[in-house]
Amino acid sequence: MTDIPDDIFTEPDDFSPDTLANLGPLRPLAGEWQSDDGVDINPKAGGPERRLFREHIRMDPIDPQPNGPQLLYGLRYHIHINTPEEAITFHDQVGYWLWEPATGLIMQSLAIPRGQVLLAGGAAASGDKRISVEARRGDARFGICSTTFLDQAFRTDYYRIDITFNDDGTWTYVTRTDLAIRGKTPAFDHRDTNTLRRVALPAPNPLLVLESRS
Repeated sequence: MTDIPDDIFTEPDDFSPDTLANLGPLRPLAGEWQSDDGVDINPKAGGPERRLFREHIRMDPIDPQPNGPQLLYGLRYHIHINTPEEAITFHDQVGYWLWEPATGLIMQSLAIPRGQVLLAGGAAASGDKRISVEARRGDARFGICSTTFLDQAFRTDYYRIDITFNDDGTWTYVTRTDLAIRGKTPAFDHRDTNTLRRVALPAPNPLLVLESRS
């Protein structure tokens, strides 16, 4: 929301309860997804390491979210990743994808159980075949926050994810993070990529379910 109205408290009362129908460019992400074809390029003491991974993602529609006059529609997501050679968790991540129809703002929030969170932002429109969001360390709006250890040893200065919606119903992402690793220069270009296929359709958001019962 670029132009803040004088009334910052009154919430809209004419919004649709159907989140799936109002997700705009995020609609193709809704549902349950998996793939065994992920590739991770990560830093190790001896140099970059290439790992293959298995990924499962669930993205569930949430009820419309008003911030006073601002209205957001979104998806709550959970990502779980392991590798073919290990059953233990390689990566776990939760957060939200959000869209503001009035402005075209899209956002991704991200939290991982290593002591790191971020909020990334971008712009998109319904029907876009590609969407992107990014965040930078120190940005008060779309920024990155980490624990002391990560900030001093593996500091994330930049994050970006590019998502392409493919004609066969799959979607492909490439994530990039610039890692400032203690004692090493330049920053490490950490990248992950995968193509996900849908294994289950999304469920309706809770408000829509309640209204359909009334």
